[in-house]
Amino acid sequence: MTWLTDPLSADFMLRALLGGVLVAAICAVVGSWVVVRGMAFLGEAMAHGMLPGVALASLLGLPVIAGAAVSALVMSLGVGLITRRGRLSSDTSIGLLFVGMLALGVIIVSHSRSFAVDLTAILFGDVLAIQAGDLAGLAIALAVTVVLAALFHRAFVALAFDPRLARTLGLRPRLAQLVLVGLVTLAVVASYGAVGSLLVVGLLLAPAVAAGHWLRRIRAIMLLATLLGAAAVVVGLLVSWHAGTAAGATIAAASVGLVAVSAAGRRLVSLVRAHSAFPTAARPAIAPSMPDQKVASASQ
Repeated sequence: MTWLTDPLSADFMLRALLGGVLVAAICAVVGSWVVVRGMAFLGEAMAHGMLPGVALASLLGLPVIAGAAVSALVMSLGVGLITRRGRLSSDTSIGLLFVGMLALGVIIVSHSRSFAVDLTAILFGDVLAIQAGDLAGLAIALAVTVVLAALFHRAFVALAFDPRLARTLGLRPRLAQLVLVGLVTLAVVASYGAVGSLLVVGLLLAPAVAAGHWLRRIRAIMLLATLLGAAAVVVGLLVSWHAGTAAGATIAAASVGLVAVSAAGRRLVSLVRAHSAFPTAARPAIAPSMPDQKVASASQ
């Protein structure tokens, strides 16, 4: 068991584990709605759109999390403004802003040679560098996420089925949509420090997709996605420790791998159930004492 206890004996690994579990919980709650609503592109755009804010904050000596929050806020406000005022679809608006923000971030990074060495940390994060203050921030973000998700649960459900129905029921679908976009923004910004801007989408989507193979109720999906995300964090950190790989990228790869394992497991269960149900349904039509070869010839 030393392969398990040795990594966790280090304080920075314990902080990484706790921080990763908090990130997994935040992403599970928000990611479940992202998968249900088909908002994966928005999550990816938010993650990539943080690059210019992070770059500017680093150049100016400001907290990078503040720069990430400003960029994500600009993205969310820009998408809403273009969608309401213009004639473009939501996907088109997100795509245009995503490309524009990403291009601006690359321009800022390329303009400063001294800053280019930090690009890897921006893209892939550094979960092993999580400090006690970061854990407190993640805990607050998780609390806010859970409270908002609980308060707007009925509105989110109605919005997923029919916005007109939500409006008829007085659930204010436009406000619910803004809150949901805000939750995506919060999850992306809060998770940025752990897994970076490129890999945050993995924790946002993969555990929820894997949980959706087994469950249909949204609250149950959130709970299972949290457990699966936490498992991905544990596996990713252990593999990173023993194999010497990047921790954030390994966690994201483990979470994506959960989707394949979950899909294979669900398929296997379905095959076992079908195999066990077939003889039960077919056996009464055939004499129990009849040998297999006679059964085959009689059926022909």
